[in-house]
Amino acid sequence: MRGTQVHYEATGNYDVIDIAKDYKLNFNLGNVIKYVLRCGKKDDPVSELTKAKDYIERELEYLRSIRDK
Repeated sequence: MRGTQVHYEATGNYDVIDIAKDYKLNFNLGNVIKYVLRCGKKDDPVSELTKAKDYIERELEYLRSIRDK
């Protein structure tokens, strides 16, 4: 585990960025995972989940734009 800040520390032997790489997640989806996993550890949980929701919305907008071409 490489994270030095508590809100980025995992409970196992992995880091959020490694999960994103292993699953080949793009920026938006990687950030969704990041905010969900650190929910309640850094900021207010509602704020963290709102950020995750924002990145889901961004990804949906992108996917719709390429689907509808």
